[in-house]
Amino acid sequence: MSVNKVRSALYFVSRILGDANAVKRGKVGKRIARRLAGKGTGRLLGKLFR
Repeated sequence: MSVNKVRSALYFVSRILGDANAVKRGKVGKRIARRLAGKGTGRLLGKLFR
Protein backbone atom coordinates (compact mmCIF):
# COMPACT_ATOMS: atom_id res chain seq x y z
CA MET A 1 0.00 0.00 0.00
CA SER A 2 1.43 3.36 -0.99
CA VAL A 3 1.78 6.40 1.23
CA ASN A 4 -0.79 8.31 -0.81
CA LYS A 5 -3.43 5.62 -0.28
CA VAL A 6 -2.79 5.59 3.47
CA ARG A 7 -2.98 9.39 3.61
CA SER A 8 -6.21 9.39 1.62
CA ALA A 9 -7.74 6.80 3.94
CA LEU A 10 -6.73 8.81 7.02
CA TYR A 11 -8.26 12.00 5.63
CA PHE A 12 -11.44 10.09 4.81
CA VAL A 13 -11.69 8.67 8.34
CA SER A 14 -11.05 12.09 9.88
CA ARG A 15 -13.83 13.59 7.77
CA ILE A 16 -16.24 10.88 8.93
CA LEU A 17 -15.25 11.47 12.57
CA GLY A 18 -15.76 15.22 12.12
CA ASP A 19 -19.22 14.58 10.67
CA ALA A 20 -20.10 12.33 13.60
CA ASN A 21 -18.89 14.96 16.05
CA ALA A 22 -20.99 17.64 14.31
CA VAL A 23 -24.07 15.42 14.54
CA LYS A 24 -23.37 14.86 18.23
CA ARG A 25 -23.06 18.59 18.89
CA GLY A 26 -25.95 19.57 16.62
CA LYS A 27 -23.84 21.67 14.23
CA VAL A 28 -24.35 19.76 11.00
CA GLY A 29 -25.77 22.72 9.07
CA LYS A 30 -22.81 24.93 9.88
CA ARG A 31 -20.38 22.16 8.84
CA ILE A 32 -22.16 21.62 5.51
CA ALA A 33 -22.22 25.36 4.80
CA ARG A 34 -18.50 25.68 5.51
CA ARG A 35 -17.69 22.69 3.32
CA LEU A 36 -19.66 24.16 0.42
CA ALA A 37 -18.05 27.57 0.90
CA GLY A 38 -14.61 25.97 0.85
CA LYS A 39 -15.35 24.04 -2.33
CA GLY A 40 -16.67 27.17 -4.03
CA THR A 41 -13.64 29.20 -2.99
CA GLY A 42 -11.29 26.48 -4.21
CA ARG A 43 -12.98 26.33 -7.59
CA LEU A 44 -12.92 30.10 -7.96
CA LEU A 45 -9.22 30.31 -7.08
CA GLY A 46 -8.51 27.41 -9.41
CA LYS A 47 -10.08 29.30 -12.30
CA LEU A 48 -8.24 32.49 -11.41
CA PHE A 49 -4.77 30.95 -11.32
CA ARG A 50 -5.11 28.63 -14.27
